[in-house]
Amino acid sequence: MTQDPFDWTDDEARRRARAGLVRTLRPRPAAQDLLDLASNDYLGLARHPAVTGAAADAAHRWGAGATGSRLVTGSTDLHAELERELAGFCGFEAALVLSSGYAANLAALTALTAREGLLVSDAGNHASIVDGCRLSRAETVVVPHARPDAVAKTLDAHPGRRALVVSDAVFSVDGDAAPLAELAAVCRTAGAALLVDDAHGLGVLGDGGRGTLDAAGLAGADGVVATLTLSKSLGSQGGAVLGPARVIDHLVNAARTFIFDTGLAPAAVGGALESLRLLRREPARAGRAREVARELHRRFTDAGLTAVRPDAAVVSVRAPSPEAAVRWVADCRTAGLAVGCFRPPSVPDGVSRIRLTARADLTPGQIDTAVRTVVAAAPPLPNERP
Repeated sequence: MTQDPFDWTDDEARRRARAGLVRTLRPRPAAQDLLDLASNDYLGLARHPAVTGAAADAAHRWGAGATGSRLVTGSTDLHAELERELAGFCGFEAALVLSSGYAANLAALTALTAREGLLVSDAGNHASIVDGCRLSRAETVVVPHARPDAVAKTLDAHPGRRALVVSDAVFSVDGDAAPLAELAAVCRTAGAALLVDDAHGLGVLGDGGRGTLDAAGLAGADGVVATLTLSKSLGSQGGAVLGPARVIDHLVNAARTFIFDTGLAPAAVGGALESLRLLRREPARAGRAREVARELHRRFTDAGLTAVRPDAAVVSVRAPSPEAAVRWVADCRTAGLAVGCFRPPSVPDGVSRIRLTARADLTPGQIDTAVRTVVAAAPPLPNERP
């Protein structure tokens, strides 16, 4: 009897089950009773009538799909309009829109490095950055989390090499912000470029939500490139790279995840563009998201939970084990609250968490409900008896 070549997947499934690391898809209905603090809809724009209306209008005008890669038929006037407005809003010379934030990081990391080059990456960086580093074929040195001194030491050990330092602006696990000013100073001294993924900063940090680089005074600075996603604060889908016009032109000619991928669907482009314009009209949404995050953190901490101080809109609460985190999330869901779950290997320090999104549109009553539910469902600490 011939062995099935995929029998090994059964062994992997058993291994995941023993470790408490099984992931499952849970399709959600169009309307649900759950209070959603699990998504990345920081500004509450994903269902805003103006945003969904703009997405529908774009689909009617341009079609359901982009119909081809950006270099063939996939670029529309709408794509160009979004790129101009994104660059202007965030303070950069030019922008390039891709089909996802993941694709944006792969594009920047593979096209702005070389096999003989050096990549210096923070240990807490997102998986898309990790994968981009691997695909770049450059030598990659992973440095301890949020340690500009470790970056400087690494660059000093490789003088004369073309180097790119890459970091999340706001880290998705704990919601802490990178020391961007210090990183930029280290890069200037060493002649290295700096790439910053501002997926969790756009719409939350900076003047009116212009992002973490704006807040750090680095928007449009020499030697700095940013990536971001349109699927979080802008409530749509897609990603972008922002930087000097010559860098963006290089990506158009060299970034494989741009050249060989179908362009972002017009509906997503139209929705993101309207969200960006709405944020311009209502800049207070950014401050409100930060305010909600601070309140959640304070109240969780007052209740005795271990919550990490948020620098943006991500609120992370530690769990004693992967199994406890999964139960915590399930119990919250049963009580009507959706929260996220981070477990190994998604967390670099091996510590499981639940994660909440501090949305700008949450009411005081919804915040009260979220706090009561999370505290009531919290697992006992290791030194406590159930």
